[in-house]
Formats: sequence, structure tokens, C-alpha cells
Amino acid sequence: MTHLIPALLDSPGPLLLIPDAVLLPEGLADGCAVVVDDGLFHSVGPSEELRRAHPHLEGVRLPGHLLMPGFVDAHHHLTQSFGAALAFGEPSEIYRRVWVPLEGALDEESAYVSAKLAALEALRGGFTTVADAGTRADVDVDVVASAARDAGIRCVLGLVCNDAEAAGGGGTDPAVLDRADKHLARYAGDPLIHPSLAVSVPEAARETTLREVARIAADAGATLQIHVNEHLAGVERSLLRHGLRPLEHLHHIGALGPHLLAAHATLLTPRELTLLADTGTAVSYNPVASAWKGNAVAPALAMAERGIRFGLGTDGTRGDGFRLAEAAEFAQRIAYGIAGGDSSCGAGWTWLEHATRGGADAVGLRGRTGAVTEGAAADFLVVDVTNPELALSWDVPWELVRRGNRDQITAVFVGGRMRLWRGMPTTWDGPTLVRRAAELARACVERAPITRAHPTSAAARGRSTG
Repeated sequence: MTHLIPALLDSPGPLLLIPDAVLLPEGLADGCAVVVDDGLFHSVGPSEELRRAHPHLEGVRLPGHLLMPGFVDAHHHLTQSFGAALAFGEPSEIYRRVWVPLEGALDEESAYVSAKLAALEALRGGFTTVADAGTRADVDVDVVASAARDAGIRCVLGLVCNDAEAAGGGGTDPAVLDRADKHLARYAGDPLIHPSLAVSVPEAARETTLREVARIAADAGATLQIHVNEHLAGVERSLLRHGLRPLEHLHHIGALGPHLLAAHATLLTPRELTLLADTGTAVSYNPVASAWKGNAVAPALAMAERGIRFGLGTDGTRGDGFRLAEAAEFAQRIAYGIAGGDSSCGAGWTWLEHATRGGADAVGLRGRTGAVTEGAAADFLVVDVTNPELALSWDVPWELVRRGNRDQITAVFVGGRMRLWRGMPTTWDGPTLVRRAAELARACVERAPITRAHPTSAAARGRSTG
């Protein structure tokens, strides 16, 4: 397909793309094509019909390829990419010892480069949208917006509204609410940046602030992101302080609702599942984070059965959409399926659905992205299906979950523009960014007061064999 690069990049008008198949919301469609115009899917339908309806367009054939919606990362921390392996082997609540100190060491350039590096990794893994839960770096959040925009990825951009440690009385600091209002207004109409509000954990903000920020988000049709019921220590602190678990406490103060995106939600009681279902609250199911640094696996199969809205999130672990979908299935199989004799655990399609359209719904972009459908943003992947893993296909959706990987992604489009070709940016210098990130990361980590409980793998091996 190398001969297609000029056609895909240089076409000033609409594109008629004719792959072997298109992954539609209702399933795989052979002989289907799409017309992309003004950043949207203008038309989706049988290729011959679209060719007749658009005789002025020279169809770009994509032989041996599948066109599918881009993945949505429902939970990310773009300015934590310099940390990478610092979290490996660490016990829970590493944000206190690793992430907060690391972000505190970032200046404007390093925050920008960190966020753009994370965006590049996400695009390479097929993510066309990321939900950033808010940086705690002492920089204008527009630095992160600029990095995402320059990289070419769609971003639900959180503004942290923590105020629990602020001086003064028990009421909400008006400045917090003023910043929240200005953040939501600042990116209104931005084609790639969708403003969101965030509170790190419920205990990081006063009750009045939680209630008011939730109201502001709901009134604006925006998302409020909060880490909820992630670690045992956080649940226990909430019980001691309020007599309620974190999710129950948010419900008690009126903060739950369709505007809320509860990150992780790994430790849920049956009552809390009911609260999620009854209030329409969304969840970010982060299976790789559970495997690497969590206390539990969110009951995502139970959520799906109860109609609870949820998407899949990386939590900044690794930016590969196919491997994330596989981890989502695998974690449910190990944590719940084996014990109950469930050999299907979502039948593959569940995780593909929640990695795309369901994820878009969870982050507040329902109908705007996450599906190949007329009127939606043209955020999509062109996937090679001639490779050994996918060529002998019997069940493409399930095979994408279990056998797909980012090496099979030929092109990534966001907003109708090709952003990556064979894993590399098409309009900016990816290798130069990576080299600069390596330089800055070393300096940032050295000056950050990071405390690790676990040694490096080399040191651990030395102790084991010593």
C-alpha cells in the first residue's frame, strides 16, 4: 500500500475509501466503503452504491485491509509518560510516591514533550481518543492540550479541581469553580480538545467542591473524572471518615450521574453496582492497571449485564488498543470466568465494543466518535488482515481482540486526517520527539523526590541469586 500515501495525504477534498471490509456498529460488513469529508463520515454503505453516488471521486482501494473505528482510551495520564517502568513491582497507591512527585518535577517543555510522547504511543496503538484525567504539573493545562493537538489525537482534557488541602474554611474556594468554568469555556468548539473536570480521588476535594464541580460538569454536558474505589486503603479511609465507601459517599452528596466517569472502580459491592446502574454513572475499566499495580479487577462482565456504561482505559500503562481489549477479556476470564465456568467471557465483541463505541459514550463523546457511522468524526484505523495472525479468519471481531496488535495497523486517521502511517507521524518528526523525551525524562526523574518500594529487575535478580 505504499503507493497510496500520496493519495491519502494530498487529497484536498472528500475521500472515498474502499477496503475489503468495514467494522460497523452491527458487525463486519464486506464490500462496504466510506466517504470522508470535512472530518466526518459523510457516507457509509455498499462500495458500488457509493461509487455511483460519488462519480467525481476516485476511489482509494485498500486491498487486504479492514477499516474499523479507532480505539478510545477512557483513562490516561498523559504527563506521566516519563515514569514508564517506575511503577513496576510497586504496591498500591503509587500516585503518592511516584506520580505526584514526577509531575511536580515537570516544567512547561517537559510537560509538553511528556504529553506528546504519550499521544504518539497511543496513536501507534490505534487510539484515536484519550481521556486525560488531569495533570498535577505546575503548568497551564493548555500545554497538554497543545501537545495532544500537535500530535493529532482527540483528547478529553481534565482540569484538576482538588482543594482539600487548601487553607481557609470548609466551603469551596470560589477560585476553583471559576477555573472550572473558564476551562470548559476555553475549549468550546475545539475540533480535537473536549474539556473535562477532574478530582484525583474523592478525599482530594471538599464535599461542597465535589458537589459543585459535579453540577458544573452536568450543566455543561461535560465529564467529571474521579478515581473511585481503586485501592483498599482508599476505601478504608472513606469508611473511617464518612462511614461510607467512596462511591457511596459520592452518591450521598449527589455527585453521581451520567456526567461522572469513575476511574477503575475495581472494588465494588452489589449495592454499588446498583448505584452505578441507577444513576447512569460511567466507569473506566482498566485491566492492565489491575494486573500491574491494582488490588482487584473491576467486575466488567457484571457491569455489561447490568447495562452500566463503561469504556476501557490504559491508565498510562501501555498504548496498544488491541492488547488492551485482550487484557479486558483475559482479566475477566481469570478473575470471574474460570470460577463460574464461563468459557466465553463476553464473546469477544463485548471488549471490542467497549474499547470503541462504549468508550466514547463513557468519556462523554457518544455519537461523536467510536463508530463508523454517518455524521460521526472520521476517527478510524486501516488494519492489515493479510498477516499470519488474521489471514485465516473465522471470527474477525474476536480475532481482533485475541490476535490483533499494533503492528497490523497500517494507518490511523483522526478527524478525517491521516495522522500515522505504519506507526510513524505523517506531519511531524516522531524520532526527534522520542530522543528529546529521553533527554528530559532522565533529568526529571533525577530531580523528582520519587520513593520506590521495589528495586529494579536487575537489582531484584541480584538479590534472588545472591
